[in-house]
This record gives sequence, structure tokens and C-alpha cells, in this order.
Amino acid sequence: MTEFTGVKQAEFDTMASKHTEAARRLEELAQTLHTELQSAGLDPSPAARLRQLAGRITTQAEDLRRRQKLVHELQRQKVTFGRSTPAGSFLEMPDGLEAAKGLLDGTLAGRAALNATDGDAKALAELEKYASRTGDAEFVKAFLGTLGAGGVTRLPGSLAARLRDAMNHGDSDRVAQLSLQGKAALRMLSTALANGTDPKNPAYMGAGFLKDLVKEGRAEHKAGDTKYSGYQAQALIWPAHDGKTPFSKEFMEVVGRDVIGYEHEQRKDAWAASQDLLGRTFAGAQIPIFDLAGALGIGTALRPETQAGRPRAKAGSSVVDDLFHAAKSSREASHALLDHTPAGWKESVLDYLLTTRWGASRYLDDYAPFNDMLVTATTGRDETSRKLAAEMTKIIADEVRGAFGKADSGNLEIKDRDTFDRFASLSYPLGRAIAANVDELSRLLLNHATFDKVTAEDMSYALALATSDDAAFEALVGAQTEHMRAALATVPPVGLNASNAERLGFTKSDVKAYDFDQDGRVDTADIKQFLTDRTVAEARPFSHIVEIRRQVLIAQGLDDKKADEALKTMVGNAIGLLPVPGARQVGDLATGAFGKLISAQYDKLTGAAYDEIASQVAQQMSENGPGLDETHRTLADNRLAVERLGEQMIATAMLNKGLLEDVNIRDQIFTTGSPPAIKPFAEMSPQEYSQFLEWVRRKGASSDLIDRFNSTFRRTSEVDDYLDLQIPGGGK
Repeated sequence: MTEFTGVKQAEFDTMASKHTEAARRLEELAQTLHTELQSAGLDPSPAARLRQLAGRITTQAEDLRRRQKLVHELQRQKVTFGRSTPAGSFLEMPDGLEAAKGLLDGTLAGRAALNATDGDAKALAELEKYASRTGDAEFVKAFLGTLGAGGVTRLPGSLAARLRDAMNHGDSDRVAQLSLQGKAALRMLSTALANGTDPKNPAYMGAGFLKDLVKEGRAEHKAGDTKYSGYQAQALIWPAHDGKTPFSKEFMEVVGRDVIGYEHEQRKDAWAASQDLLGRTFAGAQIPIFDLAGALGIGTALRPETQAGRPRAKAGSSVVDDLFHAAKSSREASHALLDHTPAGWKESVLDYLLTTRWGASRYLDDYAPFNDMLVTATTGRDETSRKLAAEMTKIIADEVRGAFGKADSGNLEIKDRDTFDRFASLSYPLGRAIAANVDELSRLLLNHATFDKVTAEDMSYALALATSDDAAFEALVGAQTEHMRAALATVPPVGLNASNAERLGFTKSDVKAYDFDQDGRVDTADIKQFLTDRTVAEARPFSHIVEIRRQVLIAQGLDDKKADEALKTMVGNAIGLLPVPGARQVGDLATGAFGKLISAQYDKLTGAAYDEIASQVAQQMSENGPGLDETHRTLADNRLAVERLGEQMIATAMLNKGLLEDVNIRDQIFTTGSPPAIKPFAEMSPQEYSQFLEWVRRKGASSDLIDRFNSTFRRTSEVDDYLDLQIPGGGK
């Protein structure tokens, strides 16, 4: 909290005046003394010291004059007030000039906002002058303090009502002006509100202000003849932020959770019919509480262009959808909203939004706010993100399971199109959540584990929905590519033994674990066995993802050949992310060589647990998206594309782990530089890349490893079992 100093204005004016006069006289005395000493041939340094003193007093005098000016302005604007004490009447003034300026400007901005609320046409232009001050804590506190929670609520209400009036009267000029100024006002208010409701921010207004927002949000307000709930007006503020000033978890815990509860209370009777099978068939059965823009039919006139959403046939956005915009701005905020079960509820907020309320989200036909929040909430590497990802996967799997069945051909069939379509819009955030936890997919398939309550069968049905979306499928393939790359990177180098283990990031116990023939040294045979085990393990999740995607495309009406064609480019997009062998000279004992994508930040993970590395690289893959290698756009189908991925990763692992240590690469067309190093894959021509793979097979005996990967990858019996199918020809 800012400290204040009490001053008597008359005495303060006198002090400022006398300081100014003293500085002037000292400067004159210093000049005179310097002249006298110089004339007498004496050392002029005393005059120099006196001039330094005069300079300090001048600086102090200038500071006092600035303060004096602010005191006069604060008093003129009645921003601050006097306080009577036994020692006399004092005027409160912040000790810092910036704080005083913030107090002054924040109060004036708050008054302009209140005037705008009352219909003052010039006040919005006045308010806009202070738009750049929302990063100043003192300004924000004075601004929100002047407005109060009531003013924060009434300003957007007034703006919406005035815009509606202008539209009704066909006043296009007034509509344009109010829209432009209104957007600026809401953007300013949104940033100020995010700062002022964050306990970590010096502008924090306290818990009482958050409670006041709830009180005003639930209250009924009026602007002219327009009546509205406070939350309908406050909702116009939430999506106006730029994301750089995220709303805090405390805001979501107090205001956000109450918004969810408020809509539930207001709509539960009207939505009751939608809970039976017939009601859930019709999206229109659940109508959300519209924000004030939607209720008044003013469209996106007060919504920033970046948040305009897709054109809607029915109406504008809802109060809860606007809340999703605010929640997506930070992982903490989204977690605070979703990872919560309100008192008296039998379902979490996430479960409620995906089931009980889902028809209300469908009514508006704009899923971006909710989907963006889900991606923010479920793709982190923290425990809450993982928990929410698992919960979402289980809920959606249970909801869509009945949509799928087995066709006469033995392939997947969509037997309940309405159910599939009902949840199809969730395929992308679901795919991103699974991609961020791709290590869990491996555990489900390889270890018969569970992902919280998610079983391998649940995951298979969830993947059937997720892989129906191109971008989600791409994220999943990319994540599994990185998962496999991380797995192969944990393979120890040829030559690892007790004497060099520590230098290479391993322990003596690691040497024993990797030394399968127990001769005291990790040799070529040991590495090939290790590579074989990892290769087979990583081929199984690849098979699951790609085969389920193929089955979904067939179920949607594509035949087998067309399904392969639709997959090939997306799988090819993942190529080019693999380690760059040319970065190291052949023969270097390199452990943890993750390549360009991971770079130095993962160096410290060398020797770490496989799943720790794999989960982190999968997360980075999920966030950064795949790259593109032009060389592989022409692959015949999706399976060949994935098999090419396997070839590339296996060859790279053999190279980086020393299996090709004694092989001469001079005069090979796929090398560059002196001493020769292998080119990055993305820089190789198709001919160079083909000769590189041939060289690896010839010198490193990689054919068996590649064959093990391909045969495991093309085996689809697990997909048959989990989705109760009978894929023709084993999926080949």
C-alpha cells in the first residue's frame, strides 16, 4: 500500500519557494567565490564544492515544485482531502511523484467513466486519454476505487443500451463512434480489472472488491428502459483483454465459479427437459444466458476484432462463453474454474460443461472460447492438467462410445450420427489433451495401466473422436514421433562402461542394466537389443493412432484407399523434426542427442527417466506443432509415411549411439564439410536420403530393426479388440 505524507499547504508552498530561492543564491555565491579565488590566485575548489551543493538544492527545489503543482491540482480536482489534527490541518499526498500522478489520473479517469455511464457523450473521449495507464498500479487502484464494483458493472451496461438506441434510430454515425469508443473503454476496463483482482499484482483491490463484483453481478440493473443482470454487463468486459494481463485464479475462484453457479440456478428448470434422450437431441433445447450484447441484439459492436468469433445464425455470445475467454488467458485461471465441484453438486464443473451444459454451448455454434480454454487447461505438464485431461478423455469416451459400431465389412461404422456430431467439435481439444499425455497412451497399451479412470478401451473410443479432426490427428502423430525419438535417445552409447559412465551422464548401475551379455561393457549387441525393445514398444502407439484414424475416415464415408490418401500429407508433416546427425561427427559418443527442436534446455535430462523425458518432449511437440519436410510429401500412403519416420529415427539412433562408429563416410553424397559430417535430413535430396538409408542398412544392419517396427506397426489386432471390430486383412 502506498504511504502518504501529510502537509500543510501554506507551509509547503513556503518551503518550495524558499528552496528555490536558496538554490538561486547558492549558485550566485558559488560564481562570486570562484571569481574572487581565481583573481587571488587561490585554489577554486571551495567554489566548485559550493556549486555542487547548489546543484543538489536546485534538484530538490525542482522536485518540490513538481509536488507543489500536484498538490494544487489534487486539491483543485478534489482528489485528495484535508485531515484535521491537534497540530493543524494537513493535506494527504503520496510520497512518490508517480503515485501522486497515478492517484490524480486514476481518479479523473474513474470520474470520466462514471460520467460516460450517465450518458455524457464527451466522457468516453476523455476516458480514452488514460488508456495507456492501466499498467500503473496506483492508477488502477484509484480508477477502480472511484468506479467501484457498481461502476464497473454499469459502464458496459450503459454502452450496450446506448448502442442499441442508436441502432434503433438508424444513426449510423453514432453507432460507429460508440462502437469504437466503447471497445476502447472495455479494453481499458478489462486490463484494469485483471490487474486489480490479482493478489500478486500491486494494484490488487482486495478480496472485498471481488465479493462486490459478485454482488453487483447477481443484482438487477437498469440503463434507460433496459433492465439486465450485472453479470450480463460484466461479461462484456472479460473477453476484451489482450491476454497479456491474464485474469487470476482468485478471480475465477470467486467471480468465475459464481457465474457458472448463477447460470445453473437461473436455467436449471428450463434445461430440465433437455436431460432426457429426446431433449438432448435438439441443441435448441438449452438456451444460455446471453451477455448484454446478445440480449440486446447489437452483435459484435462492442467486441474486439480478435474476439469477434465466427458469424452466428442465432445470437451473440453468452455470459459463460465470455467467461471462457477470460479463463483461457492463463492455466491457473482455467484450472481454478474447471477443477472444482461446487457445494451440493454431484459433478465437477468440467463434467457439467461437457454434459449437462453442453447443449447450451452447441446452441451458439461457436466452440472457440470453450475449446481454447480446454487446450489451456489440459496440455500442461502439471498434475492438475493431467487430471483434467484424463477426466475429459473419460467423459467424452463414455459419451461417444454408443456412436460407433461394426459395419458389415468389419470396419468401424458411425451408427449414431447425431451423437457423433454432438461431440465432434470437441475432437481438437481432446486430441491436444491426449497428445500432451502421449506417454499415458504407451502405458495403457504396453503395461495395461490406467490413465486415472481411463482404460485402453476408453482411450480407443476417445481417439476415434479425436482423430476425426485433421489438426488433432497431426498433433497426435507429432507427439508420438517425439515420444519415440525420446525413447531411442535414452539408448546408451556403444562403449559405455564403469569408467566413463559418469562422464556420459550414466551410473554404474545403468551399465549393469544395459550390459545384457554381462561382459562389463555396453557393446553393439547390447545396443541392438535395447533398440529392438524400444522400437517395438513405440510402434504400438503409432499403430493405434494411425489405424483408428483410418477407421474413422472409412466410417465417415471414405474407402480404404482414400483414407490412406487423406492421411499421407499429415503424417509427412511430422518428418523433419528428427535429430540432425550432421551436428556431430560420426563416432562421437553422444547421449541424449535430441536435435534442434529440443536443444540445450533438455541437455540436463540426459540420463533421466525415460517417461520424464518423453512426457516433456511430447508436451513441446504438442505446443509447437510439427514441421514439414518437402521430400516426403509424395509418400504413397500413411503407413509408408510412418514407416519412413521409423526408418529415420532408427538410423539416427544407430548413428548417434555409436553403432556406426568405425564406418568410413568419406566420399558419400549425403555428407558435407571436412571432416565429413552427415547432412541434416531436411537438406538431403531424395537420392541422398535413399543412399543414406541404404548405407545404414549395409553398415549397421538396421534391416531387422526396421522390419520389427513395420511388422508391429501394421498389426491392428488391438484396435480390433478395443473397438470390437474385425478389420479386413488385419488392417494391411
